[in-house]
Amino acid sequence: QVQLVESGGGLVQPGGSLRLSCAASGSINIFPTMGWLRQAPGKQRELVAAIFSGDGKMYPDSVKGRFTISRDNAKNTVYLQMNSLRPEDTAVYYCAARNSFHGEYDYWGQGTQVTVSS
Repeated sequence: QVQLVESGGGLVQPGGSLRLSCAASGSINIFPTMGWLRQAPGKQRELVAAIFSGDGKMYPDSVKGRFTISRDNAKNTVYLQMNSLRPEDTAVYYCAARNSFHGEYDYWGQGTQVTVSS
């Protein structure tokens, strides 16, 4: 069982940047997929970035070119750099780990709030 702890959320103005961190209690190398997902009030949870073993990455069109996922295996940490933030990026952001390349995520963090507002 791995524990995932997110940090780095907060309030930022439109156009600003934030970097989220996800610290794992154990090695993240064992997971084929690490991801960041978000859920806004009244909306379904959605994927915003995924990184695969071998360092392949995936982003939806809504964040492509603005968000970057990365990992530091030595620190067992996954990052989400978010630039050019928009009010519609406001959500609770979750870090998650998956024991496969597809399907549901198996482990979740508690989430961190990101609010984009002037």
